[in-house]
Amino acid sequence: MTALERWGPADRGGLTPVDGGITAVAGLRAGGVVTGVKESGMPDLALVVADRAATFGAVTTQNVVKAPSALRTDRIAATGSARAILVNSGNANVATPKAYDDTDRMAAATAATLGIDADDVVVMSTGVIGVPLPIEQVERGIPALVEDLSSDGGPRAATAMMTTDSHAKQVAFRVQDSGGVCTVAGMAKGVGMIAPNMATLLVVVATDAPMPAALVRQLVRKAVAVTFNRITVDGDQSTSDQCVLVATGTATQPPALEAVARAVHAVCADLALAVIADGEGASRVAAITASGARSDEDAVAIARAIATSSLVRAAIHGADPNWGRIMMAMGNAGIAFEPSRVQVVCAGHTVARFGVATSFDRARAAIAMAADQVAIEVDLGVGRGTATVLTCDLSEDYVTFNSEYTT
Repeated sequence: MTALERWGPADRGGLTPVDGGITAVAGLRAGGVVTGVKESGMPDLALVVADRAATFGAVTTQNVVKAPSALRTDRIAATGSARAILVNSGNANVATPKAYDDTDRMAAATAATLGIDADDVVVMSTGVIGVPLPIEQVERGIPALVEDLSSDGGPRAATAMMTTDSHAKQVAFRVQDSGGVCTVAGMAKGVGMIAPNMATLLVVVATDAPMPAALVRQLVRKAVAVTFNRITVDGDQSTSDQCVLVATGTATQPPALEAVARAVHAVCADLALAVIADGEGASRVAAITASGARSDEDAVAIARAIATSSLVRAAIHGADPNWGRIMMAMGNAGIAFEPSRVQVVCAGHTVARFGVATSFDRARAAIAMAADQVAIEVDLGVGRGTATVLTCDLSEDYVTFNSEYTT
């Protein structure tokens, strides 16, 4: 079993993929419309609405330059309840004179049109930083957006929240055990500015399982810690990252909490993998696994150091089993280890053992490294700590794209 096959929960028993995206969850409606914020003319405003108050939890960016929308989500998460999630794309609405007011205006207009309290409206914003949001344009689009809401509108919402994504990212599972059944679903956007501590993206996860707010907060934090906080495209954490979890409570006989938790983990893991696979300029996904560390925390730090190394990612792009760059990156992690104990395996080929090169077949290793999905494994040989971080290769296309596109 490869590292990518091990990504996510080890046990996916009772989880059956279903269609419908976020609106596969009973009690949710969604939609997406064009307001003209994007020059491309693509949909740029999405909305997810619960038929009744839902319990709510969230994880937001740790960037010091934090978007007003993320700060608003923090406040609402503290109450544990929400009814609607509005997502505007094409403009991050951050670092502008009226960003805070514009965030509140979007929430107020949505609440007025839906006939709910503005404090029940979560706002997510994504796009160009530092450019004033054409708020009147967005406000004019909200009535049409509410009109577009439907119980099969998940795909439209997932499309409207995209920026530089090449495709919409949606996952949904029917979750069943001997005690009952429910649904867990999610949608995400993000392909650039992807780094740990709330990855750098927007994610909405939902379930119809009834859960108190404290449990919702716990589930989303745990799932983010081992999925979205273990992926990186470019090492840059954005200003607006959010992952939210809503529980509508409409499932009359839900499965056990353990099954629901596994499903939330699976949804987040699959969305995180989709983000990395769609990374700007990416041609292959790499799963970096560190094992044999003194603790899981040490393993995360080591794997993350390798995954964020520009030199390692360039080597991945070149299908180069350059274990020296991997050792170099490990040494920059700030974790004490003994290099003479380290083993490095690239795409199934042991390229270093006891901290020195093995007599591996470089040509065969390079062929294996040229696959769409690559595993790089390092064993520190000092403990049982283990962790996997996903990344993608660093290509010429990434540099070209980001030199031409204003973020």
